[in-house]
Amino acid sequence: MREPAAIVQYRTDAAIVRGMVNRLVLGVTGKPDIASAWASLVLPTDKVGIKISAAGGELFTTHRDVVDAIVEGLAAAGVSRSGIIVWDRQLGGTKEAGFRRGAGGYQLLSIEPRNGYDPKATFTAPVMGRLVWGDLAYIPRRGENPLNSESKNTSSTSHFAKLVTTRLTKIINVPTMSDSASAGLAGCLYNMTLPNIDNWRRFTQFETLGAFGMAEIYADPVIRNKVVLHIMDGLLAAYAGGPESHPSYAVHEATMLASKDPVAIDTLALRRIERLRANAKLPPIGELAAHVQIAGQMGLGVADPTRIELRELSR
Repeated sequence: MREPAAIVQYRTDAAIVRGMVNRLVLGVTGKPDIASAWASLVLPTDKVGIKISAAGGELFTTHRDVVDAIVEGLAAAGVSRSGIIVWDRQLGGTKEAGFRRGAGGYQLLSIEPRNGYDPKATFTAPVMGRLVWGDLAYIPRRGENPLNSESKNTSSTSHFAKLVTTRLTKIINVPTMSDSASAGLAGCLYNMTLPNIDNWRRFTQFETLGAFGMAEIYADPVIRNKVVLHIMDGLLAAYAGGPESHPSYAVHEATMLASKDPVAIDTLALRRIERLRANAKLPPIGELAAHVQIAGQMGLGVADPTRIELRELSR
C-alpha cells in the first residue's frame, strides 16, 4: 500500500498512517472491521509483543504512528494496553523518534544484557562466535586465570530473549524497509531473529552458513509459532548503510506491506532496495541477503516473486 501524503519531509501524518495500518490488517484477515480483524489474530488473554526496529535513530526507527495504530487495533480486540510490550534489543533512537515510556499505555522495553536471555532456550549452529559483554555465557577477563581465557569466550550457542520465550504469547513484527550492511536486508526475518538472541554477530560473518542460521532461528517454534503478522514500515526506504540512519541513502517510499508471510515481504522489499541501489550505482546486496531465499527453500514463506500474490489496497 502506498500513500504519498503519509510522510512529507520525514514527518508522518498520524491519521493517514492509522488508515494504512487498518486497511492492511483488514486486507490480510478478510474481516469486516478492525476489532474482528485483530481478534482473528490475538485473544484478549494473549500477552502481545510488538517487535520494532530501533536502530535507525530519529528518522529510521519504526515510526511511532505505526505502533500507535497497531496498539489501538489490539485494544479494540480486547487486549489490555498495559500488557502490550513494544521492544527491541536496545531502544536506540526511540526517544528521538517520539516514543515515551508510558505513552499510549503500553510497555516500552529493551532486552536486559545477560539476564535478559533464557538459559533454557538455546539455538546451536556450526558457526563459532566471539562472546561479548551482555551475552549470557560471556566470562569477564580477570588477569591470566585460565578459566577466563579467550577460548572460553567463544561459543556455537545462542540464547533466545526471555521476552520472547516466557513473557509473550503472540507477536506483531514491525521492521523498517532497510538494507543491512552485514546481512543484506534488515527485514522481517532479520528483525525477528538476530535482535532476539545473544551471540548473534556470527550470523553476519560467515555468508551462507550465517544465512542458514538466520532462517533456522526463525523456524524455531519459539519465534515462528508466536508471530501472527508482519507489517513492514516502508514509509522510508533505506538502501545503504542500514539499519542505522543514513539519510543520504534513503527515499520517501510512503509504503507499507503486511502479510503473515515474512519471506514474501522480504522478497518484495529486497527487490525495491536493489532497484534503489542500482539507480545510485551501488553494488547489489542479494548475496548478503541469502537468508531470504534460504527461508523460502525451507518452507517458511514464498521467495519466488512470480508466486507472490500482491494486492494493492486503496482508500
